[in-house]
Amino acid sequence: MIIRKSPAELEKMRRAGLLVYNILQELARTVEEGVSTHDLEIAAERMIRDAGARPAFKGYYVPAAGSRYPFVLCTSLNDEVVHGMPSRKRVLRKGDIVSIDTGVQIDGYYGDSAVTVPVGEPNEQVKKLLEVTEASLELAIDKVRSGNRLFDVCGAVERHVLAHGFSIVREYVGHGIGTALHEEPQVPNYVDRKNENPRLKEGMVLAIEPMVNAGKADTRVLADKWTAVTRDGSFSAHFEHCVAVTANGPWVLTRP
Repeated sequence: MIIRKSPAELEKMRRAGLLVYNILQELARTVEEGVSTHDLEIAAERMIRDAGARPAFKGYYVPAAGSRYPFVLCTSLNDEVVHGMPSRKRVLRKGDIVSIDTGVQIDGYYGDSAVTVPVGEPNEQVKKLLEVTEASLELAIDKVRSGNRLFDVCGAVERHVLAHGFSIVREYVGHGIGTALHEEPQVPNYVDRKNENPRLKEGMVLAIEPMVNAGKADTRVLADKWTAVTRDGSFSAHFEHCVAVTANGPWVLTRP
């Protein structure tokens, strides 16, 4: 069941969303050669604690992994698609890209967002990968309008990514969000005609998160049972925003 939120509930989600935005902005500014992904984790955990919020990811149980996630961030480097775990051993180097994904809960409501940040000046292919992935998210956001259907959102990502010669990860998708981190509906980054195509209505909130590979779409999970990587070793980019359907069009809850 898709749960529609009241204006008061959306305001609570907005508070959570803006905290996530501020955390990601601060972390993006600290990304540089020599910083470890553990350093990012420590900074994020401090900001969440100081804000009186609760981390959305830490302690989250995933049956496929058979355990609870132990960190407040997912930090996925280069060929890591999603769910990369912070580590003192993962030190950023020039030419890397790092996806920083986090979520928080405030007053019972969640915010969730991700950004992929280059370490130094990226080469042209990586720069294009980042630009196309982020642009596909913006195109999808513009489709989050009352009366449209879910496939309008999914198709906006798919068309833009494929037109630029990149591939779309199919094993991991976006989701509804509210009083639970993951709610209905699932939000693939492609039109999956095996799934339902609900009409968008005011109060729905979608966490849209394109995951785009420079090479082939295939992924695999590492032995840690969390980290998903590209099978061919190509770079992968990931951006995410939470977007509400309102009478005035899309409302991105995870940025000012």
